Amino acid sequence: MTEEFNESMINEIKEGDKVTGEIQEIEEKQVVVHVNGGKFNGIIPISQLSTHHIDNPSDAVKVGDEIGAYVTKVEYDEENETGAYILSKRQLETEKSYEFLQEKLDNDEIIEAKVTEVVKGGLVVDVGQRGFVPASLISTDFIEDFSHFDGQVLKLKVEELDPANNRVILSRKAVEALENAEKKEELLNKLDEGDVIDGTVARLTNFGAFIDIGGVDGLVHVSELSHEHVKSPEDVVSIGDKVKVKVKSVDKDSERISLSIKDTLPSPFESLRGEINEGENIEGKVVRLTSFGAFVEIKPGVQGLVHISEISHSHIGTPGEVLEPGEVVSVKILSIDIEKERISLSIKATLPDENVVESDSETTQSYLDHGNDDEDNPTLGDVFGDKLKDIKF
Repeated sequence: MTEEFNESMINEIKEGDKVTGEIQEIEEKQVVVHVNGGKFNGIIPISQLSTHHIDNPSDAVKVGDEIGAYVTKVEYDEENETGAYILSKRQLETEKSYEFLQEKLDNDEIIEAKVTEVVKGGLVVDVGQRGFVPASLISTDFIEDFSHFDGQVLKLKVEELDPANNRVILSRKAVEALENAEKKEELLNKLDEGDVIDGTVARLTNFGAFIDIGGVDGLVHVSELSHEHVKSPEDVVSIGDKVKVKVKSVDKDSERISLSIKDTLPSPFESLRGEINEGENIEGKVVRLTSFGAFVEIKPGVQGLVHISEISHSHIGTPGEVLEPGEVVSVKILSIDIEKERISLSIKATLPDENVVESDSETTQSYLDHGNDDEDNPTLGDVFGDKLKDIKF
């Protein structure tokens, strides 16, 4: 009867059961637990105390804590009628964690988790067990050094669960992408053409600079970077620069924002007031040729138009027949409109007209109109010369 009773008591709690109990004692490599409803105490090895690595049992529990655990083994000494339950708190925590994470994955929900370790390939986080955020899933932006995330509580989405291989992959990038999409929609709805806002140079291309204006990028075309001619965006701005930009256009359907730095800067035309005047001759550089004329830069950022009819005294079919970009020329200021930022120039007005030849009558008249002094006045012979010899009286 005694043997049957003892065996029945032992069999009340068996391997695989979930039990609860109170921490009674903390030892160097394990803790002792009073198991509710059990005949023996439970023992939890340090490796089974937490889903995370710990150096001391006291890092995970303290005396008096109520805990839950799985029974992994029942040890019984029949001769001395003593025994113990070998328990795993870690196994129970892992199971609960997977149930929680699976629910969040199924519902595409966001969770919060603390970064417990920064490793070479990413971040280790506490999600009731060891979760991992790969470097490629930390942010929508490239981050070279992510050591500053250590100890931070991050918003994450579950990317992958594999209980069989104890694998939990999470993503902060997915949360950022969602937040960025919301910011973009909000910004697109409130941005208006003509707004002047602050931004940060995010990246450069050969055709312009992309400016971060609050989680959303807008493009400043190379022609809108400066009043002066710009060959390469790197000549004007650098990544990380803080800049003011003016909104030129917003296309909500394509989610494109066109910006200008040039429009926020003082116009170089304003500096022309009192510096140059109509009728003056100055030097400039041919910067562009068109079918109707040539644009000449007379100072940095200031160009005037030489209409094709003002290029040469001779008839030309195209400006390229006599001019080429980069050529330095003399021009005459025909007109200036500071408000409209237009300057009309002439090259031919600075050149002598080699095609004009004075006629005999014009030469004669110039002599006839010259002075009244008899000594200086020419005779008819002086004026008409040999032409008189053929006249018969």
